[in-house]
Amino acid sequence: MTLKDDDEHLIETLFRNGTITVVGVVLSFSLGFLTQWASNPIPWKLADLPTLLLISIGIVLQLRSLAFLLKTDSLKKAVYDRASRLFLDGVITTGSGVFLAIVIDTFRLLAER
Repeated sequence: MTLKDDDEHLIETLFRNGTITVVGVVLSFSLGFLTQWASNPIPWKLADLPTLLLISIGIVLQLRSLAFLLKTDSLKKAVYDRASRLFLDGVITTGSGVFLAIVIDTFRLLAER
């Protein structure tokens, strides 16, 4: 019989709580950007689909990360590290979508001139 659970490294509760706050704030900014982008006066076209997918997938990854962090076993370093990687993947994916949206809108505005 092994005592694997007893040998696992734990993180500080305050550290995890700070991370939850950061994830929540960045997630709210991501959702806010999606809302703002959805109300953009430039009409949506099929070319906007990759942007929408990237932003949506990034938000889902951030939400999943928050869900992992809200569980009590997220005090285990392995679970915390997994949630952190998910969050960073979500931020990078969302950021890529935001950048793509800016590029597409810029090309559209230049094409209208």
